[in-house]
Amino acid sequence: MKLTWMAGLLLLVQQLNLPDSLSVKQHEQTIAIVNRADFTTSLPGVQMIDTNKYDRFIEKLDQQVYQAPVNAAIDDQGKILPGHTGHKLYRQAFTEKFYTYFFSKGPSTVEVPLLTIYPKVDSELLSNIRVQRIGQYMTYFNSNNKTRSHNISLATKAINNYVVFPGETFSFNKVVGKRTEDKGYMRAPVIVKGEMSEGIGGGICQVSSTLYNAVDNAGIKIVQRYSHSRRVPYVPPGRDATVSWYGPDFRFQNNYNQPILIRAKTYGARMIVTIYSSESINYEPKKAPSASDRLPQEMNEGADVTTEDR
Repeated sequence: MKLTWMAGLLLLVQQLNLPDSLSVKQHEQTIAIVNRADFTTSLPGVQMIDTNKYDRFIEKLDQQVYQAPVNAAIDDQGKILPGHTGHKLYRQAFTEKFYTYFFSKGPSTVEVPLLTIYPKVDSELLSNIRVQRIGQYMTYFNSNNKTRSHNISLATKAINNYVVFPGETFSFNKVVGKRTEDKGYMRAPVIVKGEMSEGIGGGICQVSSTLYNAVDNAGIKIVQRYSHSRRVPYVPPGRDATVSWYGPDFRFQNNYNQPILIRAKTYGARMIVTIYSSESINYEPKKAPSASDRLPQEMNEGADVTTEDR
């Protein structure tokens, strides 16, 4: 038994120290071991790299070492939390190292070259665009409906602290992402083709509708908006914005000369979205009719029968 174990260990050591192997390391830790023969394509008298195999390898390696940057953000106390840089594979530099290994002999070890990725939003930018309030809107919901309230809170957090640069188009579906149980969304009533049903993520259209009215209040260009097939109680008639992952989206474009900042939060049974920018922004606000601060009877009773698509 002991001899079998030792033989297995010896085989493992030999595999990790192949005569022609390339060891790829990151922070002195081995993250990949490949062999020259794995990428060799046969032509009479010519040693060539199989580019298809190499492309698959470098794509996998890039995914393995990638670390996304983190944007600066504002916490619930109004404090700016600094962002963090990320990194990705420096493909050109790695390819040069790989070709040097491939067309030489014997084993080799390389430290994976990385390119720094800087966050799109840093602390300095946030401090400049949190100054001027250019739009705001508040809606109300039944906080006793726990699943719907939970979904509203998740979607609200997804759009909070998002910065839209001049000329850039914001997509609610893209920013919030697909509403799934894996992301924490729960089943709640929704409107599907004019009929009430239940589905994952019910309630988030109140978030998109509140955002729409705040953005419209700021005079920002609306690119795409659809109303529900039935009236919803949390905004005045015609002031809603339905969204669904496989259907309607809410999109707007920053038509101003400065970046805009979305601040979104729930307070008890209220949801509020505020749009900020810098003092130097030239904007033309529009009046948005206020939502009623009194919940309709069916929402007070907790039935929540007028919730919406996902």
